[in-house]
Amino acid sequence: MKIGVLGSGLMGKEAARDLVSSEGVEAIGLADIDIDRAQKVVDQLDSPKLSAHQVNASDEKELAAFMRQYDVIINALFYSFNEIVAKTAIQVGVSSVDLGGHIGHITDKVLELDEDAEVANVTIIPDLGVAPGMINILSGYGASKLDELKSLKLYVGGIPVKPEPPLEYYHVFSMEGLFDHYTDPSLIIRNGMKQEVPSLSEVERLYFEKFGPLEAFHTSGGTSTLSFSYPHLETLEYKTIRFPGHAEKFKLLVDLNLTRNDYEVELNGQSIKPREVLLKVLDPIVELGDRDDAVLLRVVVSGVKDGEPTTYQYEMATFKDRENNVTAMARATANTISVVAQLIGKGVITKRGVLPPEQIVPGEVYIEEMAKRGVNIIESEVTQNSKILG
Repeated sequence: MKIGVLGSGLMGKEAARDLVSSEGVEAIGLADIDIDRAQKVVDQLDSPKLSAHQVNASDEKELAAFMRQYDVIINALFYSFNEIVAKTAIQVGVSSVDLGGHIGHITDKVLELDEDAEVANVTIIPDLGVAPGMINILSGYGASKLDELKSLKLYVGGIPVKPEPPLEYYHVFSMEGLFDHYTDPSLIIRNGMKQEVPSLSEVERLYFEKFGPLEAFHTSGGTSTLSFSYPHLETLEYKTIRFPGHAEKFKLLVDLNLTRNDYEVELNGQSIKPREVLLKVLDPIVELGDRDDAVLLRVVVSGVKDGEPTTYQYEMATFKDRENNVTAMARATANTISVVAQLIGKGVITKRGVLPPEQIVPGEVYIEEMAKRGVNIIESEVTQNSKILG
C-alpha cells in the first residue's frame, strides 16, 4: 500500500518512522509547505520507501495532486486543516485519518461529510490521537463486549517521569491547547443527563505502577464523540492525570482570568491579553527538553453482560523512546494514527463514510498492533465476584 503523510512536524515524522518499518507499506510520501523540513526528516529516517514533497495544504489543487497518488492519507497538520483535507480526500477518492481537534467544532464539520464519503467509497476517521483517539477505540472495544453499556470513565495524562516545581509539568503538546482544556467547561453525563462542570474540578486520587499518588480532574474536549455514539450512557467522564497539587495551582491562574482568550487589560495605554503574557512566561518553565515523559491511560467501561454487572478496564503506561529520542506522547499518538491508516490500507477496516474511532476501529487488532510497537495496553475484566487490582 502507498500512504501519504501531510506535515513533517513531530507527529508526521513519527508516523513516517512507523510506516517505514511496517511490512506491506511500499511507498510513503511526506509532504510539507517547507520542502527542506520534509527532506530533513526523509534524510534522518533514511529509507528508499520515503520521499519528500512540497505541498501547500491551503491550496486545494496542490493538495489533491499529492493525495491522489496514495491509498490512504495521514493528516498530521494543525487541526484547522482537517476539514479541507477530508473534503479533498472525498473529492479524489482516497481514505484519510486525522489527529482531531474539537476546538471550534472542527471534528463535527468533518463528521458532517459522512454521506459524501460513503458515496465516494472512502473511509475517513477523525480524532486519532490519544485523547481523543486511543480512549475512543478502547471505549468502543469494551462496549462491544457488553450487552448493555452504562458508564465510561476515562483518565489520560502526559506527565514528566521526574516532576519538578513549580508546576510538576512539562508540555508535550501546545500550551495554548492546554489552556483551552483547562479553561473551557467540561461536558459530562451524570445520572443519564448531559451537563457541564468546571474544568480542574472534582479532583480525585489515583495510582499507577511505578508512580506515587497522582491526581485526576475534569478537562474539556476529551469526551469528543462518545456522547453521540453512546447517547444512553448513565455516566461519562474524562479526567486529566497530573501530579498532586497541579490542579489547584492552575485553578488560581484560571480564576485570575490569566488563561482566558477573550480577556484584555489596559496597560500604559495599550490593550494586552494576560494569556499571551502568561504563555511567554511559562514557555521556558514548561519546556520538556531532554527530560523523560510518560503517557498514562485508564479506560473503565462498565455495564451488564449475561445479566451481571461487568467492567472492562484498559490501562497503559508508555515511556519515552530514548534510543530515537521520541517522547512518550509522540509514540502513543503517531503509532495510533499509523496503525489505523494501515488497517484501512490492508482492508481490515472496510466500512465507508466518516466514522469516529469507537465505531469503526477493531479494538483487539489495534491492541495487538500497538503491542508490536512497544505500547502495551493491558485489559482486565471484573464482575461482581472479582476485583480489579491496581
